[in-house]
Amino acid sequence: MTSQLSDFPITRRWPPKHPDRIQLYSLPTPNGVKASIMLEETGLPYEVHLVDITSNESHTPEFLSLNPNGKIPAIIDPDGPGGKPFGLFESGAILIYLADKSGQFLSKDEATRYETIQWVFFQNAGIGPMFGQVGFFNKFAGKEIEDKRPLKRYVNEAKRLLAVLEGRLEGRNWIMGDDYSIADISTLGWVRNLITFYEARDLVEFDTLKNVPAWLGRGLARPAVQRGLEIPKRG
Repeated sequence: MTSQLSDFPITRRWPPKHPDRIQLYSLPTPNGVKASIMLEETGLPYEVHLVDITSNESHTPEFLSLNPNGKIPAIIDPDGPGGKPFGLFESGAILIYLADKSGQFLSKDEATRYETIQWVFFQNAGIGPMFGQVGFFNKFAGKEIEDKRPLKRYVNEAKRLLAVLEGRLEGRNWIMGDDYSIADISTLGWVRNLITFYEARDLVEFDTLKNVPAWLGRGLARPAVQRGLEIPKRG
């Protein structure tokens, strides 16, 4: 079992200046900012390392040694379970881990805890993949495809998912009601990206919604969210 930070091969490519802090390997994508927003919200000390996915840095042997799936974000906590360094990938798992470590943004009440995790999974399994496909077929290489049926399919699914979120937020400030949680942190960056970077605001008829835009505005007004959306700074 790995017993110290230097035993992780990734630290040879991205050497820590502060080995006593949580090491974050990321880029400010909708998945990447989940970790940086959470770290900013909780106040846990961390050090960030920019992983340039456009240069395939997430597929280098060093990065793959931490996350064999080759995706950001990933973390190493030098003070993990049992006081041992602990590596973790998958943004949803990272959010739950940091919530448990900090005692913040995930209810101690058992039923509320699982309900919150359910909405994190809803984002991970639905909103992220489907919104990402809208981005691919609307803005990136997929937009050159003459057959627009794939775009239509993913736009319709994105609209359906937004409708689910719209219904959930009826009468609620946050996904879990009065309490801001990892469910919100998991979802904010994806909704923001859909209507800005992916340029799909009109496609998904975002402005016909009421609750989701108001929720997004509340989330983006949080100082930790604003900071986290820019971490790490792109080179």
